[in-house]
Amino acid sequence: MTDTTTDVTEHDEYDEYGEHDEHDEHAGPESPEAAEILASARLCVDPELRRAIDSLPGAMRRIARYHFGWEHADGSPAAGHAGKAIRPALVLAAVRALGGDQAMAVRAAAAVELIHNFTLLHDDVIDRDATRRHRPTAWTVFGEPDAILAGDALQALAQLLLAEDPHPGAPAAAARLASCVVELCAGQQADGALERRGPDEVTLDECLAMAEAKTGALLGCACALGALYAGAGRSEVEALDGFGREAGLAFQLIDDVIGIWGDPGHTGKPARADLAARKKSLPVVAALASGTPAAAELAELYGRPSADGDLDRMAHAVETAGGRDWALLHAGDRMSRAINQLAGAVPVPEAAGSLLALAEFVTRRTH
Repeated sequence: MTDTTTDVTEHDEYDEYGEHDEHDEHAGPESPEAAEILASARLCVDPELRRAIDSLPGAMRRIARYHFGWEHADGSPAAGHAGKAIRPALVLAAVRALGGDQAMAVRAAAAVELIHNFTLLHDDVIDRDATRRHRPTAWTVFGEPDAILAGDALQALAQLLLAEDPHPGAPAAAARLASCVVELCAGQQADGALERRGPDEVTLDECLAMAEAKTGALLGCACALGALYAGAGRSEVEALDGFGREAGLAFQLIDDVIGIWGDPGHTGKPARADLAARKKSLPVVAALASGTPAAAELAELYGRPSADGDLDRMAHAVETAGGRDWALLHAGDRMSRAINQLAGAVPVPEAAGSLLALAEFVTRRTH
């Protein structure tokens, strides 16, 4: 069911239910500011996450702890990382930007991270991904039914955290998060429907709408929850939601580029993985819509089983047809829109610094 967000990824944001969030691991060099923000968020949120996970029944707890990188498959302790915590960092940064107390929003931040990982567990099953964060995915270790059920349990835990939170913003946050999950599922369903159509039967507008639902929705929700926990008004909440959505779409565009040209040593996934799966990612659909000879070649390659060298030929065709350049340019445009939305909610640049640093981090990955 891919937060984009390894974390902004890992396959990933349903990865979301789609973001190769997972591809958070293949982010480029972190700015010192972004690194500090993310490390601080992980430090704040991890104890709440662990408390929530430890409340699960034994079998579900074991799968969740494996998925988060805290245990090996045999239950022994592991030092693996659970992603970069971009979504919880957005919650806490939004609270600070609007003058709230981030300590009061830790449960909300943990809830968003639980939803993100619920989508990743399901997404890996749907996409048949065998690797995440450089080790076998949960379904390949524990089986499909148990991995799906563990994901369901994470979603329930997220809602429970908010239901039990005495903060006055919690009820509105719970409703918004539940609505976001519906949107994530709709985006994932649309993605599957697009995959079943022919290469020449999918439009860019359809793919952009699907990407916003799969990836932008949870990033926007994270920012909106931060605004709610800061006691912000409706206009600020909606502006921050818009900021996250636009940044999320920029993320997905970059993530789709990485899904074709990313370094497997950084992504933890095979080279050209998205092409091998015949994903109708945004660069691919832009290339197919170009009307060029390379577009025709790409359509022909996409419609047949891969032979030796076909994946490299596909990547070359996408680039020649302009798909890579289109995705990168469009990502820049979406980031500009995100900044405009942020300025409407947080007009003082200094207060918006952390949110901008996070948005720049997730859209400047190079591997």
